[in-house]
Amino acid sequence: MSISLDEAVELTRTGDLWVFRGRSVPDRAIQLTTNSPVNHVGMAVVLDDMPPLMWHAELGRSLPDMWTGTHQRGVQLHDLRDAVCVWGNRYGQRGWLRQLEPPADTAMEEAVLRTVARLDGTPFPSTAQLAWRWARGRLPHPPRLSLSGLRGRTADTSRIGDTSRAADTSRAADTSRTADTSRIGETSRENAAALETAYCAEVVAVTYEAMGLLPAGRRPNWYDPGRFWSGDDLALNGGAHLGAEIEVRIPPR
Repeated sequence: MSISLDEAVELTRTGDLWVFRGRSVPDRAIQLTTNSPVNHVGMAVVLDDMPPLMWHAELGRSLPDMWTGTHQRGVQLHDLRDAVCVWGNRYGQRGWLRQLEPPADTAMEEAVLRTVARLDGTPFPSTAQLAWRWARGRLPHPPRLSLSGLRGRTADTSRIGDTSRAADTSRAADTSRTADTSRIGETSRENAAALETAYCAEVVAVTYEAMGLLPAGRRPNWYDPGRFWSGDDLALNGGAHLGAEIEVRIPPR
C-alpha cells in the first residue's frame, strides 16, 4: 500500500510512528545489527490547531526545533512534513507510516508534552556510545526491589499497637495496588531523567512508556528502530496495537 506524503500527513495522529530505511553505510550497519529493514523511527505529535510534528532524535540540525525555536542536534520536535522531506531527499531514505490503534487520548497527549519538555535538546550519542548502549540493552536487567516491596517493608517495620494480621494484610495490599498504578509513570520519569544522550528509538520508547503504551521496567536502550517495525512482536498495553507499514511517497525537492 502506498500513499502520498500529503495524504499521510492528513492521516497522522499523535502516537503514530514513522519508520525510515536508507542505503548509506551507517544505515546498513544499523539494519544489520538490529536485524530489521529500518534504521530510524520517529513519533507523530498532532495537537489542536498546530501542524503535525515529528518527535525524534538525529545528528542533523537542518530544521528549527518547534519547542525551542532554535536549530539544534539531538532530540528534536520538527514540522512533520519538513522532517519527512529531509529524511527522504537529503538522507536518501524511504519512509513508512504505522498508525496507533486506538488513537491516543487526552491523557496520553499530556504525557507526550511532559516528555517533550524533559527530553527536548538531549544530545545524540556518539557512534561509540550508540553501539555500547545498544549492546548493554541486550544484557539481562539486574533485579531491583520493587516500589511496592519497599513500601511493604516500611509498613512492616513501622506497625504499632495491636492491629490484627488481617488488617495489616489489607493495608499492604492497598499499598501494593497504589504502587502498581503509579509505577509506569514513575519509571518513565526515571528513564527520561537518566538519558544524558538519546537516540531515536529511546526517545520513542520513553514517550510510549509515559503514555502507558509500553510496560515499565525496561531500560530505554533495550529498544532499537527494529523494535518498531511490523516484523518485531512489540506488545503494547491496554489492547493498543500498531498497524502495518504504509509506504509514503516522498516528493523530490
